[in-house]
Amino acid sequence: MSEPAPRAHVGFPYRGVAEYVSGTLAFLHTALDAGNPVLVAVPSAKLEILRDCLGSYAERVRFTDLTVAGRNPGRILPGVLLAFADEFPGRGTAIVVEPLWPGRSPLEYPACVAHEALVNLAFADRDVTLLCPCDAANLDPHMVSDAHRTHPELLLRGERRPSPAYGDPRQTAASFHPPLPAPPPHAATMRYDAVHDLAGLRSFVTGHAATAGLKPERCDTLADVVSELAGGTLAHTDRPGAVSVWPERDLVVCQLRDSGQFTDPLAGLVPPAVRRGTDALLAAHLQCDLVRVHARPGATTVRLHMAVPD
Repeated sequence: MSEPAPRAHVGFPYRGVAEYVSGTLAFLHTALDAGNPVLVAVPSAKLEILRDCLGSYAERVRFTDLTVAGRNPGRILPGVLLAFADEFPGRGTAIVVEPLWPGRSPLEYPACVAHEALVNLAFADRDVTLLCPCDAANLDPHMVSDAHRTHPELLLRGERRPSPAYGDPRQTAASFHPPLPAPPPHAATMRYDAVHDLAGLRSFVTGHAATAGLKPERCDTLADVVSELAGGTLAHTDRPGAVSVWPERDLVVCQLRDSGQFTDPLAGLVPPAVRRGTDALLAAHLQCDLVRVHARPGATTVRLHMAVPD
């Protein structure tokens, strides 16, 4: 049995501004004529193009710069898409969202593909239509192929048609959450196994993050996230956990590893009222610049990335 999908989740591999504008405006006008709430969440340059082309219709559209709101791909689903759709219970909504653009880092790319796959689960059986433009002229061909895997439908030459490459979203998302490499030899590591260790854990994280160049307020944010995640370890497992911190190019990376396991692919990506017990992971996605998770029986690794300013 195939997984349920949104009313429509359409991939739109476009080539050039003219095709981008033509396909996206047709989608937007159809939604606006139907009286649906509309969100456009795309990179800033495309945002201005669409705003100008919509003319007076732009007043009926909400615009979000996804290079800011969706810099962390794991933030797009809970912080942008679901947040918008949940404002209009009982109404159909329409969303244009472009989570992948030229310049996304190799670290961010797997999270983008997993996000696109999991949209199909998060919006299953909901009255939401999503159009996801993909810059086929400027992205690597394998990235365009991955878009075919994550969208049940494609918009090609002005026509919507089923995607023959679309696969089970759980399996697709899992394939982009491979085991994470071990922390580097220079990483600092601390084990924790009791509630009283959490204060020491905060000091450990803030100290090493500050040494790596993270600003004080961001150090505090990282420490808050780590404390919440570590508290979950202590509440739900009977074995110690470990936290490692290290600098990596323009990032501070903090990894937590424990003996718990997330079995729900949407853990931390939807509001905790729907997925209880994942509040800390949701906070991590909303506050960090990138979160990667790998779970297997008896072990979960959560890797948090915070950008260090120039």
